[in-house]
Amino acid sequence: MTLSRGWSLFLLAFGVWTYLLWPNFIRNIWTSERSWADGSPTSYLVVHVVIAVVSIVLGTIIGVLGWRGYRASRR
Repeated sequence: MTLSRGWSLFLLAFGVWTYLLWPNFIRNIWTSERSWADGSPTSYLVVHVVIAVVSIVLGTIIGVLGWRGYRASRR
């Protein structure tokens, strides 16, 4: 399957957007009052960190696919 240059750039932009959005989200969740109870993480923190980590992994995969498609379209 060959990606067009436009789709490759879209996927690459999605990967970059992931790295701009989710680390900030994790920082905000980590410092939230609902994330900690008596020094222990709450289920609120655990669930949101898992969602963020999965999103970062998927964003990385999508970004890599976009980068590979972009490189292939330049040849």
